Amino acid sequence: MKKLLSVTLLAVFLTFSLNTISNAQDASKDLGVGFMVGEPTGLTAKSWTGGGNAIDLGVAWSFGRYDAITLQADYLWHNYNVFSEVDQGSLPLYYGIGGRLVLGEDDSYIGARVPVGINYLFEDAPVGLFLEAAPILNLAPSTDFDIDGTLGARFYF
Repeated sequence: MKKLLSVTLLAVFLTFSLNTISNAQDASKDLGVGFMVGEPTGLTAKSWTGGGNAIDLGVAWSFGRYDAITLQADYLWHNYNVFSEVDQGSLPLYYGIGGRLVLGEDDSYIGARVPVGINYLFEDAPVGLFLEAAPILNLAPSTDFDIDGTLGARFYF
């Protein structure tokens, strides 16, 4: 039963995510798709909403204590003034709020994320590199603290 629930939730998330991503791409062409390595490891997408804000999505596998599929979504704010003396490109500091769903074989978890990171955006190439840490407060089935950390790259189109 838990496997069926996990697959159903993953299908709903992917359908919603792909629909959101395709709509954002049609509107602004500021969509980044790529990969992240760390905890968790998987695919990532970022859609810029304007004014230095973005929506970030991830579908990944947790190799850490969960050994499960992880779905995450965050709303991000970018501050370009912290590392403003970059010679080429830009290096905004970003922070945000979001959620995480871990779909394990035995247990599933829901938590609130507070990601903080840096995002290097190349000046002459549609590529961005990022490094992120995200403290997480798991809310169900029990309350506890966790942290994710990832390094990744996205191609923007």
